[in-house]
Amino acid sequence: MTSGPKTLGVTSAISTAEPKPLDIKLSNDLEDVLRKFDIFEPENELNERINVLQQLNALAKQWIIDLSIQRNISRGIAEQVGGKIFTFGSYRLGVHTRGADIDTLLVAPRHIDRVDFFSTFFEVLQGHPNVTDLRAIEEAYVPVMKFHFKGIEIDLLFARLALQSIPDNLTLGDINLLQNLDYKCVKSLNGCRVTEDILTLVPKAESFRLALRAIKLWAKRRGTYSNSLGFLGGVSWAILMARVCQLYPKAAPATLVQKFFLVFDQWKWPTPVMLRHPEDIPSANLPFPVWDSRNNPSDRAHLMPILTPTFPQQNSTFNVTISTKNVMSQEFKIGLGVCEDVFSGKTDWNSLFEPSDFFHRYKHYIIIQAMGADNKEHLEWIGLVESKIRILVGNLERCQYIESAHINPTGYTHVDKELYPFTTQWLIGLSIARPTDSTQPIALDLTEPIQRFVSVVYQVATNNSKVTESMQVKAQHVKKRQLSEYISPAILKQGRKRNKKSSLSLLDGSNNTMGSSFNDSIKSVNTSSTVLPERGEKRLSEVHASQEPAKKQRSDTETSRDGTRDSENVHSNVHSNEEVRKRPDNQCFS
Repeated sequence: MTSGPKTLGVTSAISTAEPKPLDIKLSNDLEDVLRKFDIFEPENELNERINVLQQLNALAKQWIIDLSIQRNISRGIAEQVGGKIFTFGSYRLGVHTRGADIDTLLVAPRHIDRVDFFSTFFEVLQGHPNVTDLRAIEEAYVPVMKFHFKGIEIDLLFARLALQSIPDNLTLGDINLLQNLDYKCVKSLNGCRVTEDILTLVPKAESFRLALRAIKLWAKRRGTYSNSLGFLGGVSWAILMARVCQLYPKAAPATLVQKFFLVFDQWKWPTPVMLRHPEDIPSANLPFPVWDSRNNPSDRAHLMPILTPTFPQQNSTFNVTISTKNVMSQEFKIGLGVCEDVFSGKTDWNSLFEPSDFFHRYKHYIIIQAMGADNKEHLEWIGLVESKIRILVGNLERCQYIESAHINPTGYTHVDKELYPFTTQWLIGLSIARPTDSTQPIALDLTEPIQRFVSVVYQVATNNSKVTESMQVKAQHVKKRQLSEYISPAILKQGRKRNKKSSLSLLDGSNNTMGSSFNDSIKSVNTSSTVLPERGEKRLSEVHASQEPAKKQRSDTETSRDGTRDSENVHSNVHSNEEVRKRPDNQCFS
């Protein structure tokens, strides 16, 4: 097997040393530990995925034939126009786990458009006996249909090419395929194009795959795997690992994992991570926007830019916030320390995959609850609510005294599943900054950022005609000792073993308040626990009335539309909530 070109990436390699016996042994140990987590798919399940993809491909082709005939294309020609299902993401990279979804793309000829995809093909899937949990998300940044086919989760995108027919041997690497396409089609195609480029830009694919599997498992266990909530998604972790492979082209997987933490613990953000020079990426003078911090002021605001290697190159981490960046920086440092202990024989790879200490790191949390009447409604609702949580995180980061708002990307069921059967919960850990000019207890008012978040959720839901009377979203403050009223005790115990020492010791000398006694000097906190009342329209008008301060701050004495004062509304909403009545001290830090 060749090692590829002499130089891959934007710089020369740091080391081209061959693996040592210890590196090979630790790589074998790493694979053994990964297998204990049951992430490798057995052959029978892999074959089932292949079978599902073949059936989906045949279904798409037949749909295109039928639609072509309806448009007065002769059957002989209609049967030749083709259509093809492509895969991308983790499945195409060869690093998917058991039970993971498959990212797919349906490419159609020019006489089939996106309206057809979301109407008639949706109906085809809706009537298929093997398809369940079907939903269309047309308003997404990249429009997508989500469903299960024979129990396997599928995310299906759509792109129309400016071609009369789509041959079975078509590949998507040719830049000229982007000619005369709308931007939504270009974004849909980019997933496949980026995945293929990543595979061509790493020197040893098998070493890359095993090391990436380890990093993806680590990120999920440590709570840093979620693009929508401000951490990194699959493509971003893949690009980071690909860059490490370029810097250490002959390294064994265990070494790549250790170097991954070394490189990105020392990385000088916001210097972008790139797999190739922008000038080496062919563009064919197409007019689509590309990431360029030199000429685009908005790109300069990105905190951890990780650039896709394919035109039009984009930052895959534009959702990263100050808080999520800080959390990832801490986790890189912790991961590096664990790897150094592994290589020195002080511990084994199991230590790298211990769960996060999120539930033990903070004394105060914001809990967000999304509730629906049934499973279908719940699935629709939680997708919308989750996509807007980073707005709340950003609002909290701008609050006085809040140093960090750490979102846990896992959505948890309620501990009382009988009372709350269709409820998903997310938690934000609050780190409070020490005031520099006062030693007096402080009052923390989080009403406005929470109401602003709720307003956005219901506004988007109403605009998209997605909201029903039974859909509710609620956000409120809880103390660490109250988490057991919402989250299973088994989950709350996770991360207690090791992380208390490692996560706090790495911050020695800094203004760390995660577990400090300073939190005890906070006098009170106000939060709005807002739910959807009997009519969605009423709730929306109330939220709009309370959110006029988007243009200017309203005073506490300003009168709202129903004639009562805002300050009275806030306290009335909070104290009328059932859970708050159960906990009289909910609004105060003791």
